Amino acid sequence: MVFPLSMHIGKPAKPVVKRNDLVLAGQVIAEADGFISANVISSCSGKVKAVEKRRTISGALLDCIVIENDGLFTEVEGIGQERDVSKLTNAEIVQAVKDAGIVGLGGAGFPTNVKLMPKNPDAIRFVIANGAECEPYLTCNDRLMQENASEILDGLEIMLRLFPNAEGVVGIEKNKPEAIRTMQKAAEGRERIRILPLKTKYPQGGEHNLIQVVTGADYPVTMLPADVGCIVSNVGTIYAVNRAVRFSEPLFKHVMTLTGEAVAEPCNLIVRDGTIVREILEANGGLKEGVELKKVLAGGPMMGFALGSLDVPVVKTTNGLTMLSEDGFENAGKQQTACLRCGRCTSVCPTGLLPELMAEAAELKDYERYEKKLYGLECVQCGSCSFICPARRPLTETFKRVKAEIMAAKRAKQAGGAK
Repeated sequence: MVFPLSMHIGKPAKPVVKRNDLVLAGQVIAEADGFISANVISSCSGKVKAVEKRRTISGALLDCIVIENDGLFTEVEGIGQERDVSKLTNAEIVQAVKDAGIVGLGGAGFPTNVKLMPKNPDAIRFVIANGAECEPYLTCNDRLMQENASEILDGLEIMLRLFPNAEGVVGIEKNKPEAIRTMQKAAEGRERIRILPLKTKYPQGGEHNLIQVVTGADYPVTMLPADVGCIVSNVGTIYAVNRAVRFSEPLFKHVMTLTGEAVAEPCNLIVRDGTIVREILEANGGLKEGVELKKVLAGGPMMGFALGSLDVPVVKTTNGLTMLSEDGFENAGKQQTACLRCGRCTSVCPTGLLPELMAEAAELKDYERYEKKLYGLECVQCGSCSFICPARRPLTETFKRVKAEIMAAKRAKQAGGAK
């Protein structure tokens, strides 16, 4: 089992175990090292084999804790024991979330305890549970809402305790009728919570879009959700909050989707963090007979990114593995032409950006214009522009690369200034 120290956005966690140490499932093996950081939790019991650099699911070579799994999955004492949430203070609730290593499970992995501590809690008007799951192929949130509706809403009520003036809203796309019915039934009698069926469209689950639908108001892309009175969390994250606060259960396993045309048995699974992708595939039927695996995506076909190897571990934010028998990106590359100036990319951008001009600035390496004039760093990388482009230009891939280069330059500048 391999546990990257960066399963979240922000600073990597700091190891608190060393080679040959014995660990238990649910044990903290790396502590948050800064305000924007998160604990890393072992999902198995066994012996620490190494603390070394390993290739991760993002393709990066990162520091990881490698544990030789003893197959027993012996858990830390106390996990699963219910406690009286009504007796916990707000500070204790936030601390429980932090101790559990919970991060956003629907996006970049922002530490949830930080999100629960806005400057002015009384100004928060909506705590939004994101159950839209608009990414094609992925259905793990749909299954979670159907099977664990009450626990999700229990978690939402725990979060609402921190924000006395807020309403809890669960947004679910209308193409998930069973999840809507189950959540509506579970919401009966919960005065501060309502279920909001959403129009089925992509990317309805984007944070900016969801806030617009719930509040009815637009806001500048440079503002944070808390600045407009909103806290947004994925339903999986909220489920994890309930497990952590009510049952002292850290986040070391989560629901994810195994799917794609190349998979023999598409399914939703509860997967332990640190499990190798190849083992997940092999344990669930493998590939279809006679089908060649052309590409594997971590996530779905719109926002997912390609894996360079199957021998990498899933992390907290891995919500799906999509196994494809055709490489759409490669096929599009064969048809690529110059920009047609048709404006379709701009018409579909959910953030209101100008992808055509962003691509032009990227090609010229005019990164100051890209960031300061065109707000390119606000791109949510939803893939809509690439999907609609008749010239088959790799717009989203370009924006991902440019953002990475800009952020790397900023980090290098900060490190130089610190010296």
